[in-house]
Amino acid sequence: MAHIDYYFATISPFTYLAGTRLEQIADAHGATITYKPLDIMGLFARTGGVPPKDRHPNRQAYRLQDLRRTADMSGMPLNIKPMFWPTNPAPSSYAIIAAQNAGGGDLAALVHGFARACWAEDKNVAEDDVIRAGLEAAGFDPALADSGLLSGADTYARNLEDAVMAGAFGAPFYITDDDQRFWGQDRLDQLDWHLGRA
Repeated sequence: MAHIDYYFATISPFTYLAGTRLEQIADAHGATITYKPLDIMGLFARTGGVPPKDRHPNRQAYRLQDLRRTADMSGMPLNIKPMFWPTNPAPSSYAIIAAQNAGGGDLAALVHGFARACWAEDKNVAEDDVIRAGLEAAGFDPALADSGLLSGADTYARNLEDAVMAGAFGAPFYITDDDQRFWGQDRLDQLDWHLGRA
C-alpha cells in the first residue's frame, strides 16, 4: 500500500486551493496519508524561500493573478486579501495533530475547513472559537483544542525538521514512500499518475 506524507500550512492559499483532491487520489489508489502541518515561514527560511511580503513586486503580482485564476478555474471562493492573514498557524496545526492522534473524525475536512476559514470566510484560525468550531464540524471533540498542546508543539516542530530532511520547500508538498516529491496543488495530477503506475 502506498503512503503519502502531506506537508502543508493551514494559512497557505495553495493548501486551501488543493481542496480534498489529495484524499480523493489516495482513496482511488488505496494510499494512506500522514498529515504534517508545519511552520511555512520557517520552511522558507530553512530552504531558500522568501515570504510573500518580501518577494519582488513582479513575483507578488504574479502570485495574486495565479491565485485568482486557480480559484476561478476550481470554482472556489477566495478572498485575495483575507482579513486575518498572515496569522499564527500553530494553534490550528496543533488541533490537526491532536485530531490525527485521536481519530474518529474527518481529517481532510478539518484541514480544508481551517484553510477555507482563512481564505474564504475571513476567520482567524489562531482563535480558539474558530478552532473548536472546525473540530466539531469535522466530527472531532472540540476539547481537542485544549489537549496535547505540548505534544502538538513537539510534533509541529518535528514536522518542519522532517520536511527539510525529506526535501520539501513549500506547501502543499506531497512525498510518497518511494521518495517521489510533488510541490503544489497543481502537481496533484502528477501524484495521481505516479500512484497509478505503482
